[in-house]
Amino acid sequence: MENQTGSAKNDVYAIVNQKIIEQLEKGTVPWLQPWTDAGLPKNAVSGKSYRGINIMLLGCMGYANNSFLTFKQLTDIGAKVKKGEKGHMVVFWNVAEKEQPATDSTEPEKVSKKQTMLRYYIVFNVGQCDNIPEKFLTKEDRETTEIPTCEFVVDNMPQRPAIKSKEQKAYYSPSQDFVNIPKKKSFNSDTAYYSTLFHELVHSTGHEKRLNRQSLVNNAKFGSDTYSLEELVAEIGTCYLQSHTGITSQFEQSSAYIQGWLQRLKNDKRFIFIASNQAQKAIDFILNHKDLEEST
Repeated sequence: MENQTGSAKNDVYAIVNQKIIEQLEKGTVPWLQPWTDAGLPKNAVSGKSYRGINIMLLGCMGYANNSFLTFKQLTDIGAKVKKGEKGHMVVFWNVAEKEQPATDSTEPEKVSKKQTMLRYYIVFNVGQCDNIPEKFLTKEDRETTEIPTCEFVVDNMPQRPAIKSKEQKAYYSPSQDFVNIPKKKSFNSDTAYYSTLFHELVHSTGHEKRLNRQSLVNNAKFGSDTYSLEELVAEIGTCYLQSHTGITSQFEQSSAYIQGWLQRLKNDKRFIFIASNQAQKAIDFILNHKDLEEST
C-alpha cells in the first residue's frame, strides 16, 4: 500500500480515538454525519469506497465532494496539494510474518506466525488539491427517488427477520427474532420511519443465526459497556444505511448524548474501533456484500 506512515511506536488506536473525541467536543458526532450530498468517502482514482472507521474519519470533514487521493496518486495524475493543506488518516491492518520461538518440542526451533498491526497512511481530499483532471472530480449521480432505495434494502436483506407493528414502539426481539416498528403513518416523515427500521435491522444482524454478535446475544443490561457497544453499532450502521440510500439522519445530537459518548471513548481507546468494525459487518450482511476488503 502506498504512502504508508506510522510505526510500531505510534499508538494508532489512541491517535484515531483522539480525532473522534475532538469532533465530539466540537459538537459533531462523526457517525451521524448526513453524507448524502458529498457522497460516501471513496478513492477518486480507484473509485473504491472506504470502509469501517475510515468512513467516519473522512466523512466528518465537511467536504463538498468526499473523494480522496494518496500523495502518489496525485503525483501520477499531475496534480498537487494546495499550499498549507494537511492530509487525513486512513487506517488499515498490516499483516506481517514474524519468527517466534517454538512453544513445544514438536515444532521447529522457530516458527513463522502472522502478526497484525493497525497502521495508517495519508490521503487528501480533491478540494485540497490543484490540477486534478475533471474525470476524477465528478460525483456519482444519486437516486432521486430516495424511499424506493430504502424499500430495496429492506426487501433484499438476507435472512431478514419478520417486521411487525404490534406496539407503538420500535425494538428488536432476539428471543423471537422479529422487529417491531409502529406503522409508517405514526412517524413525522417516511425518512424517520426508515431510519428507525434500519436501526432495528442492524440490531437483528447480531442474532446467533446471523453474525452471532456477542453485544446482542449476551442480552446486556441497560447502561452497561456491552449495551452501549451494541447501541453504537446500531447507530453507526443506521447512518451508513442512510448514506447508502440517500436519506438524511434523523438523530438528535443533544449535549448529554455527546457527553455520554465522549466518556466512553475516553475510557477505552478501542471502543470506537470495535463498534465501527461490527457495524461494517452488519451493513455487509444487510446489503449482502461478501468478501469485501478495506479499500484505499
